[in-house]
Amino acid sequence: MVAAAEGGVPVLSGRRYRLELDPVQAGLCEVFGDVCRAVWNTALEQRREYRRRGAWMNYVPQTAELAEAKREFRWLAEAPSHVLQQTLRDLDRACRERGTFRVRWRSKARWSPSFRFPAGNRITVERIGRKRGRAKLPKLRWVRFRWSRPLDGEVRSATVNRRGRHWFVSFLVEDGRQTPKRHAMPSTAVGVDRGVKVAATTSDGAFHDRPYITAGETVRLRRLQQRLARCERGSNRRRAVLARINAVTGRVRDRRADFCARTANTLATRNAVVVMEDLRTRNMTASVSGTVEAPGRNVRAKAGLNRAVLDKGWHMLELALRSAARTTGTTITLVPAAYTSQTCHVCKHVDPRNRESQADFECTACGHRDHADVNAAKNILSAAGHAVPGRGDLGAARSAKRQPPATRTRTVGIPVPRGGEEVKVRRTPA
Repeated sequence: MVAAAEGGVPVLSGRRYRLELDPVQAGLCEVFGDVCRAVWNTALEQRREYRRRGAWMNYVPQTAELAEAKREFRWLAEAPSHVLQQTLRDLDRACRERGTFRVRWRSKARWSPSFRFPAGNRITVERIGRKRGRAKLPKLRWVRFRWSRPLDGEVRSATVNRRGRHWFVSFLVEDGRQTPKRHAMPSTAVGVDRGVKVAATTSDGAFHDRPYITAGETVRLRRLQQRLARCERGSNRRRAVLARINAVTGRVRDRRADFCARTANTLATRNAVVVMEDLRTRNMTASVSGTVEAPGRNVRAKAGLNRAVLDKGWHMLELALRSAARTTGTTITLVPAAYTSQTCHVCKHVDPRNRESQADFECTACGHRDHADVNAAKNILSAAGHAVPGRGDLGAARSAKRQPPATRTRTVGIPVPRGGEEVKVRRTPA
């Protein structure tokens, strides 16, 4: 094993804690979020109007106009000025990266309040007990939070957001870590196939998956959705039912994020190159319902596929891999996804009949049999120019008989193509 070389790009890390706000502080946070939402929507509409006339509006003139607007509209001054400036800066970056007309509005009903304090020198964090800490934020003064993990670094900024009925603060800290110039195992690579049955399958035959919702939560969520359909819009009962639904879906979202982070850390730590399909998840899960005059075909089947894709968190896994790669020096490579599931890895024969079912793959030309997802992962790795040995060991200086290190995961056997052996599925524990 080669030691990772230091001296690369500094890496900023996030530390997230749950706030314990009093009613006054919670009300101020709501006000800050509403002001930032109004500034975002107004500035976005101004940018779009300028683009319709062939002109361009950017951050600098909008900041000057915001200072003038605060003199006329006193409610704009209720939020800290550098928080509103950061909102305009975030909007400027979003418009430059995605286009002015592709940036979304911040709806009062769908957008969770969020705002950022960009000046780290104005933020003071102290630990006041074994499980408690406090932070001094502009205009909020001292706010208490649960000390669930060490801070371990200098605070650069703080973001406050609400999810459900709880408020959270995320500190961006500089803990001295840097991106290695070279991975600890520079000769290793792996292909990853993302699926709707198993979240991630690698070219070395490992399956990474776990359930995000329990059977009891599924039944409870269905009943709550039925109750929501009978509630009057805008009523207190509807808001109460929505809060209970958000409590269930919030736990599901946390489990999905935890799985993606654990899987990404495992893949990035053990491999210098991770190859994935270039999937546009947003385009793939777009609605195909069509119009009233020309409704789409197989709408119910496509809706079920969309839900399965979104439930597995394909895009979240890619983001988690890119985040983990900053600390390991791993290279993330994307390859075209066309025909990776229909191509035989051995003879490169392409035929839709090669894949008989979700898990069965049998080449119609050479008769090669393999698990369909494993075969696709091997094709993904080969598309990036990496060879796949029989044992999946890409290290030139490592023994071909050496087995990968043991992991603290549960292994569950699942059936694979007929005539094959049982494949072990690595399920990340809850």
